[in-house]
Amino acid sequence: MGKIIGIDLGTTNSCVAVMEGGQPAVIVNAEGTRTTPSVVAFTKNGERLVGDTAKRQAVTNASRTISSIKREMGKNTHVTIDRQKYTPQEISSMILQKLKKDAEDYLGQPVTDAVITVPAYFDDAQRKATKDAGRIAGLHVQRIINEPTAAALAYGLDNAQPQKILVYDLGGGTFDVSVIEISEGMIEVLATAGNNRLGGDDYDKRLSEYLVSEFQREHGINLSKDMTAMTRITEEAEKAKIALSSATTVNINLPYLSTTRSGPVHMDLNLTRAKFEELTNDLTESTAGPVQTALADAGITASQLGRVLLVGGSTRIPAVQEKVRMLLGQEPGKSLNPDECVALGAAIQGGKLAGDSNLNEILLMDVTPLTLSIETVGGISTPLIKRNTTIPTRYSQVFTTAQNYQTSVNVKVLQGERQFARDNKLLGKFVLRGIRRAMAGVPQIEVTFDIDANGIVNVSAKDLSSGKEQSITITSSTSMSDAEVDQAVRDAAAYEASDSQRKASFDLFTEAEQLIRKAENAVAKTGKRLDRPTKSMIRSDIAELRKSMRKVKPADMSPSQEEAVKNAKFKLEGSAEYAFRLLDETETK
Repeated sequence: MGKIIGIDLGTTNSCVAVMEGGQPAVIVNAEGTRTTPSVVAFTKNGERLVGDTAKRQAVTNASRTISSIKREMGKNTHVTIDRQKYTPQEISSMILQKLKKDAEDYLGQPVTDAVITVPAYFDDAQRKATKDAGRIAGLHVQRIINEPTAAALAYGLDNAQPQKILVYDLGGGTFDVSVIEISEGMIEVLATAGNNRLGGDDYDKRLSEYLVSEFQREHGINLSKDMTAMTRITEEAEKAKIALSSATTVNINLPYLSTTRSGPVHMDLNLTRAKFEELTNDLTESTAGPVQTALADAGITASQLGRVLLVGGSTRIPAVQEKVRMLLGQEPGKSLNPDECVALGAAIQGGKLAGDSNLNEILLMDVTPLTLSIETVGGISTPLIKRNTTIPTRYSQVFTTAQNYQTSVNVKVLQGERQFARDNKLLGKFVLRGIRRAMAGVPQIEVTFDIDANGIVNVSAKDLSSGKEQSITITSSTSMSDAEVDQAVRDAAAYEASDSQRKASFDLFTEAEQLIRKAENAVAKTGKRLDRPTKSMIRSDIAELRKSMRKVKPADMSPSQEEAVKNAKFKLEGSAEYAFRLLDETETK
């Protein structure tokens, strides 16, 4: 088996890593950075941008730029660009495609396999959506693992002394807490809790709302409906948040933010760390509940923790770090880069699956984050697999009928901690038919839940008397069918091909323009060393090449137009060859 890359598909930034020489290494992307913004954009000429290039143009192309799509994973929603609808899985696959390409460029070989991380509190639909995104991107997703577990794996590789650690993971869009036990050769998740709608994006939003209100108070202008202005404000809010992690005051200066009859209006204000902490205090405080829940579920107290690990860029916020100190009574560890450790852990798991000899002794035992149940008489949610059960796992329980001579039962599969079915999330349902007619309470129907290592659920029901059986792999309205995924894969491949063609067209135009400049320079600088007929021919060929390029857009070049440019370029290269040699001799002297 080839290399299996590890991917942290984040809300605001993503990261990819791979095992090299027995150690995980972050892969630097094409732009030279170690993380890639989880941003996708579509330009007006149809070009697709991903990562840094997409983020840089967001202000001028706000309506066609998509960020924080991870928060929509598992939902029955879509983004519409140019009347084309894209599911969250498809947008996420574009980010994964870039990470895959960066990995291939780094390794110098094709990459087909990956381990992808998800927040521990992602439910079944969100995990499936992540796996679908990987398939669309051309990746065989070998394993889906929880982000805090991946971080613990990255930490535990070099810190195998027996201990219990707590991973506090506050990323761009999600928050997770996991209590994990590390012992010799084994990393076991004891409990997990969290909130998959809390993260750095919420801190940015809170600060953005404050800036908008201050601007309205000072200038009487409401910017909330101005998409371009709001994009600039959100971008500046994120920068201010980051700056306030080290500074106590930051100046927010946004010129020409709006206009009035009197002229342009600017934003210029100073923001203190104290004010930022006041605005976001409730967000920071809300992380306390999951911490206490995870400790209680693990059956330990904070004093029994050997280590507290901070994961996710939002843990750099000083108030967050202070909250962790207050909650757990110890200084959180900062030995891991919070932006990279999840991808490093995923790479370790990938190395293990690929058979890396240095990792064979590591056993990873994860848990299911939420209770799985079926609906029984009275709308009761009857648990079969409790939250924080180690996975993979399988559990069966025998039920019976509620009515006389009932020949079928409707099995509703639920996820959540509430007592009544209506208060939990319906994952899926199916009908078991062919039950032998009998009085209520006589038939024996065995319901089996099977959760694989990715945390994905399979459910079956069997009438033990008749032997009739029905089973499903849970799908929700947000999951994509195999046919839809296959179509998305074809679309992604076609887009990649068109991207390559478009790049080739732009390269041809660039080369042609450079050739024209070089030929004009050669004619001007060789003087009398170049005879008049040759100069005349070069000028004529320059004019022909210019004419072939006139009114032609590289993004929309037809095959005949491309052929015309190539022929004219080839002709000029021939007529100017001698002039180029003379120019080289002149410049050498």
